[in-house]
Amino acid sequence: MKLPKHVALTSVALAGALALTACGSDNNSGEGDTGSDTGSSVSGTLNGEGSSAQKNAIDEAIASFSANNPDATVNYNATGSGDGVKNFIAKQVDFAGSDSALKDEAVDGVVETDQAAERCAGNPAWNLPLVAGPIAIAYNLPGVEGLTLDPTVLSEVMLGKIKNWNDPKIAALNEGVELPSTAISVFFRSDESGTTDNFQKYLSGSAPEAWTAEPSKVWPGTAGEGRTKSDGVAQGVKNVEGGITYVEWSYATDNQLGVAQIDNGAGAVELTGESAGKALAAAEVAGEGNDLKLSLDYATKEAGTYPIVMVTYEIVCSKGLDADKTTLVKSFLKHFASDETQGTLEEAGFAPIPAEIATKVNTAIDAIS
Repeated sequence: MKLPKHVALTSVALAGALALTACGSDNNSGEGDTGSDTGSSVSGTLNGEGSSAQKNAIDEAIASFSANNPDATVNYNATGSGDGVKNFIAKQVDFAGSDSALKDEAVDGVVETDQAAERCAGNPAWNLPLVAGPIAIAYNLPGVEGLTLDPTVLSEVMLGKIKNWNDPKIAALNEGVELPSTAISVFFRSDESGTTDNFQKYLSGSAPEAWTAEPSKVWPGTAGEGRTKSDGVAQGVKNVEGGITYVEWSYATDNQLGVAQIDNGAGAVELTGESAGKALAAAEVAGEGNDLKLSLDYATKEAGTYPIVMVTYEIVCSKGLDADKTTLVKSFLKHFASDETQGTLEEAGFAPIPAEIATKVNTAIDAIS
């Protein structure tokens, strides 16, 4: 999928802002042909499921991997992060794509890390970050450009407490902008979604008094209309004047939706490659060892930083798969993490993973056995 020229350019800016570059050809060698070098190819079938946010990115990676490995088939079903994790735990797929790392605390009596370890024959599953990008607050309001929202007002909009676009609270953030009285139509993910989880983490972290729900993959609000997958909520907003949703940047741009500026306390910040890059560059590894769960500062007030960003993880067994499947998993992940493949993701509206994180990802992939 190719995006309009300006999105490709801002993605390049994001790469520059982060000084992003994955590891070089030394990390692309090994089991199978994982890049443009000429190693022996691998064979077999690999099945993955999960995040629809990363669909366009992983499709790019699968296409180039398949070209280098004609006897290998990688299938990816973009059903949403929740279903991906569930089916990985149930041994229905070989890896999961999730916009949230496996949870190590009980949610509704379920500890995902424990269940995943059981699925992996008693070995831990690892969260490997391979796709990065911002979440856009997309809206359909003809004639209104440069809309600004802050986390408190955004929380009240998404909960249905603010019902019209010319509400005084919105107007106070948009001085000089002629706001219509159009009713606000909220669209949210009805399926379990890592995008939903990350968006709630942002609202909870930056406006805890306004957003009191515990972040999870399930949308807690009752206002508005639920749609499945990223494309579903984007299409919903596109078809309804006054609509608003949270969705990956590429889907907002593809559907020609407005994208709100976010004021986290240091002034309104437009979503650009550079502004999102500042948030991603500050991410820290919160997991242990080769589990590369990342921690983002959603409440940041650093000037010029767009705060609503997320990382998609490929969740894999550290051990526990048979030898042939392990070889194929490692080969595909190496290809996905390579600088060559990560560079192609820019044109699809994503960002390459930061160089420091890429090094850790490659080390983790090497350790899978």
